Amino acid sequence: MTQPTAEHIDWTDPACPVARTLDVVGDRWSLLIVRDAMDGARTFGDFQQSTGIARNILTDRLRRLVRHGIIDRTPGPSGRRHIYALTPAGRDLFTVVVALRQWGERHTFAPAEQHSVLVDESGVPIPELQPTDSTGQPVNPDTTTVRKVR
Repeated sequence: MTQPTAEHIDWTDPACPVARTLDVVGDRWSLLIVRDAMDGARTFGDFQQSTGIARNILTDRLRRLVRHGIIDRTPGPSGRRHIYALTPAGRDLFTVVVALRQWGERHTFAPAEQHSVLVDESGVPIPELQPTDSTGQPVNPDTTTVRKVR
């Protein structure tokens, strides 16, 4: 799939990568579908069962994710149903999903409230994501700036 261009999308903010990303995957259902694809969902029924999303909305979001190269759709073995799988671009959203998960763990649960935890292959929770600079030092909004490209 070719990369979307201004010809394909009416970008909210054409120069901002965050805005462009949100234009493609910024609604609740799209990211939940991507999350579930990362967790092994492969069929329309899988996505509908795990999210509880209405069929018409799921159909729309799957088409949109396919159109933008986030998910591939291929005929299933019987030819009647489709199989959905993340593309490399979809897999690249893993860090985004992890960041949202970790933010949610910190800010949307009471201290003793139970919630799911993302663990590595040995069963250990993954460490908190932390952006770093070119020397490996942590960065934050106070230590970074956006450079406008002209």
